[in-house]
Amino acid sequence: MRPAWVERFGDEVSTEETHGGLAVGVPPELWVEAVTFARDELACGFFDWLTGVDELEMGFAVVAHLYSLERRHHLLVRTRVPREDPRLPTVTGVYRGAGWHERETFEMFGVVFEGHPNLIPLLLPDGFEGRPLRKDFVLAARVAKPWPGAKEPGESGHGAPSRRRVRPPGVPDDWGPHA
Repeated sequence: MRPAWVERFGDEVSTEETHGGLAVGVPPELWVEAVTFARDELACGFFDWLTGVDELEMGFAVVAHLYSLERRHHLLVRTRVPREDPRLPTVTGVYRGAGWHERETFEMFGVVFEGHPNLIPLLLPDGFEGRPLRKDFVLAARVAKPWPGAKEPGESGHGAPSRRRVRPPGVPDDWGPHA
């Protein structure tokens, strides 16, 4: 499969053998073309999933997992978009099933899929602010309200000393209830 990518795209793509198949890195401007090539030339007719990965200063990786039922091979197609303006063309014209995944990635990471037919929130409640799967998103709910049923050592009433409560990473010291 690797030679087909190199023959078609040359030095514009990177390939890496993975446990389940091949991972191909493409620049954002080749995203739709690469996914179409995988479907049409490599028989990857099954769209499995698409998601984002927050890579901090490097931006966001967008990864699609495709599979060939015919040839029984897995393929990861990935690209990276900048953090300041994360935009990528939609692949809903190639795989209709990508619509839900692009909406989720938009909502959770803020990656805008240009040309998507219905890029609206999918999972979070109305009025929710922020992108919860970005690494800089503070999980303030863990501070404001203890996890249901959670007990720290020593809180069982058996006289053992209680452990110092630690705030989740990234939560400012002045947030939430103070003990």
